[in-house]
Amino acid sequence: MTGSAPETSVTTGGAPPGGRQWQVDIILTEGFVLTEFSAVVEPLRLANRVLAQPPFSWTMRSAGGGQVGCRAGAFVETEPFAAKADANCVFVLGNTDPDCPELSMGSLIRTYRTRGAKVYLLAEAASRYIRDSGKDGAQHTTHWENTNLMRERIGLFDANFALASEDGQVVTCAGMGATVDIVLALIGQLTTAAAQVTVANILLHDKVRDFASLQPFSGVKPTITGDADLDQAIHVMQEHIEEPLPINEIVDHLGISTRSLERKFKTFLGTTPNGFYREMRLNKANNLLLNTTMSVREIGLACGFSNGFSTLYKAFFGMTPFALRKSRRVSQSRQQRRKSTG
Repeated sequence: MTGSAPETSVTTGGAPPGGRQWQVDIILTEGFVLTEFSAVVEPLRLANRVLAQPPFSWTMRSAGGGQVGCRAGAFVETEPFAAKADANCVFVLGNTDPDCPELSMGSLIRTYRTRGAKVYLLAEAASRYIRDSGKDGAQHTTHWENTNLMRERIGLFDANFALASEDGQVVTCAGMGATVDIVLALIGQLTTAAAQVTVANILLHDKVRDFASLQPFSGVKPTITGDADLDQAIHVMQEHIEEPLPINEIVDHLGISTRSLERKFKTFLGTTPNGFYREMRLNKANNLLLNTTMSVREIGLACGFSNGFSTLYKAFFGMTPFALRKSRRVSQSRQQRRKSTG
């Protein structure tokens, strides 16, 4: 997947696989796009649910703090901009008005970049950045509607029609529904490919588009991304969670060699077929641990682990299935007590 991960980490709560934790700041201006807000928050929330130890935390911020409203009528409580920004990733949401002066955030963007954060500018925020910084629009992107509008308003204004364009620590994005693809790409970079695919499945998002994919309806024919054999292999794995198939049976079904499949997994997902398959089953186990009353043994069998499930689970996630259930029960109990006394 195109794009690179931020370089630093902030610790809050338990450590996810690999011991890394990530703070995300979400910058809102009045009239923000609710679609983009949901497209940032929900995949991160689901990634926290999928993985045994949540890797993401986030803070909503605005220039003055307090409530900020979107055009759909919903309001979000925000914190003021931080004097010393400590986020690893920052999403600046659009607000359907590329002329909005509040979207001129050059100094704020520089603050985050100085501290090593990756900055994602969505739709109108990307347009404003291109305009204010005098950047070559062809090296950046924004929503195709904004490109047409800005060209009409100020003449020479151009941007490519990709879903996102990366320029060092700044990523300009088309925004809207494509925001889901951008956040899924980030999840894949900072956690694992299997977690990324699991979150995409929960969202009913059948394909994670690459940054270079062209925007639909932009007037340019979209490119075709992904790999058909790889997609089919993952589909077969998902269909055989309880009774895992040997990799040699999967490649026979696809009509390709084991070496070819291994190369595709390494190239596109940075893992092996067996490693990916195992984590898909462990993610399924997490879901059952948190949302059913099945015993740990029953869950192990339902996910294709006839023996050694608890040991494998602990080796991967750093805690036993029993410890996960206990920690979630304690957390839910605390939340209920706070609500009852609030």
